[in-house]
Amino acid sequence: MPMTALPGPIPIQGRARWQAFAVCVAVAALTILDLSKVNVGLPSIEASLSADSSQLQLIVAGYALAFGLALVPSGRLGDLYSRKVMFLIGLSAFTLTSALCAVAPNIEVLLLARILQGVAAGIQMPQVLGLVQQLFQGEERGRAFGMFGATIGVATAFGPTLGGLLIAIGGAADGWRLLFWMNVPLGVIAFLFAIRLLPRTQTHQAGVRTLDLVGIVLLGASVFTFMLPFVLTTGGPDDSPWRWLFLAACAVFVVLFIAWERRYERAGKSPAIRFALFSIGSYRNGLLLAAANFAAVPSIFLLTTLFLQQGLGFAPVFAGMVSISFALTSAVTALIGGRLVGRYGRRLVVLGLVVSITGFVLVLLAAVLPPAEWSIWLMAAAMAVAGAGGGFVVSPNQTLTLAEIPVTEGGVAGSMAQVGQRVGTAVGVAAATSIFFSTLYREGPGNADNVAVYHDGFRNSLFVPLALLGLALVVGLLDLRRRRRVADAAEVAGPATPAGAPDQTVP
Repeated sequence: MPMTALPGPIPIQGRARWQAFAVCVAVAALTILDLSKVNVGLPSIEASLSADSSQLQLIVAGYALAFGLALVPSGRLGDLYSRKVMFLIGLSAFTLTSALCAVAPNIEVLLLARILQGVAAGIQMPQVLGLVQQLFQGEERGRAFGMFGATIGVATAFGPTLGGLLIAIGGAADGWRLLFWMNVPLGVIAFLFAIRLLPRTQTHQAGVRTLDLVGIVLLGASVFTFMLPFVLTTGGPDDSPWRWLFLAACAVFVVLFIAWERRYERAGKSPAIRFALFSIGSYRNGLLLAAANFAAVPSIFLLTTLFLQQGLGFAPVFAGMVSISFALTSAVTALIGGRLVGRYGRRLVVLGLVVSITGFVLVLLAAVLPPAEWSIWLMAAAMAVAGAGGGFVVSPNQTLTLAEIPVTEGGVAGSMAQVGQRVGTAVGVAAATSIFFSTLYREGPGNADNVAVYHDGFRNSLFVPLALLGLALVVGLLDLRRRRRVADAAEVAGPATPAGAPDQTVP
């Protein structure tokens, strides 16, 4: 089916659009908070439920794994039938599973509830991105994604601080339960607003609306077998080398998935993923850049809280507060970036990555060079620099990634972007934390200078996210060069795009 038609947004006007958008962003923030605030609660969960390092890893990575598996089928169902209905289903399930996490009597129940919570998050998140595509176009869409990026940045960076405060209120033994109880009243309130404010109708592709169940299963198997060996990586001596065989199984599932999807589309049916989307350079490069960026930044937050709590002995609330400066500066630059992306395009993202890398290098230096009592303050200052760059990366990249995607494909296109982010997060967290803990295992026994061991662990592990940010920068530079070539070709051939939209050219 041709990818050129861009149906207009559903006729929901004025303030009503922004009210619906506010509901979507609030729920997205609630979802993302659970990717960061729970990190601070891991020592409390370990003490309360006698969890080992593998189980603690699964609390973080298992959520991301389930999140990633649910995204594409949920996004496809929202595109084909109703984003509002899927949003309400996901939000209801997220609220219920949060309550189950809060009352978990043992680590096994918590792990199960946490994975189900990840599935619920994966149901609702692609509807958010699809609805933003549906509600806004042009410059308004850039502003909307700027606000979306600012909110997500604040939620990601404030998560550790919020988690630390809740643990301080609830106590070291059971304070982690408040991390999940918080979602319950907020989820109920958001559900009531969503019923009233979200649009009831949406445009659909012409033709028969079919759900590609075989394609969805093969894609899910591909994502699962790729993420699982990273989820099972803890950095401890018990890590089995056989887990990497899952990557071979992943290769088989990917080949089967591609073959099936091509056959399914040739039969005139609607596949789970339209490969024509990946021929759009802005979309393809935006996915790669976002995956690398999300592999890096959440792992840095987790490493920072582990280093400050376990290495330097700071309370969870103080360890979490280091990221407040990142949240504030990233929120400001995300809002600015949403307004400037139409003018500067990919250049804005490249600038943001350079600043972000600089800030995180300063975080590393602040952690390992000065005395411990100064480290936390200097790390917070460096986080402000990193956040200023991060705000110019996430929301402008989101706008550029989805700029040429038809509204009818907004949910599945957005869900693929989220899959890349969740896969990136799982891989980045696993790689960084495994190096962190393996350094501790290797140097810890018999070492009297415990702080020096944690310095080494933090330094060695931070090289992973820094390398991933470097990869994101390379992708950004390559995409910038591609856009310049397209613009030069268009100038030779004559005007091909509206004035003021240099980064929405067809590749």
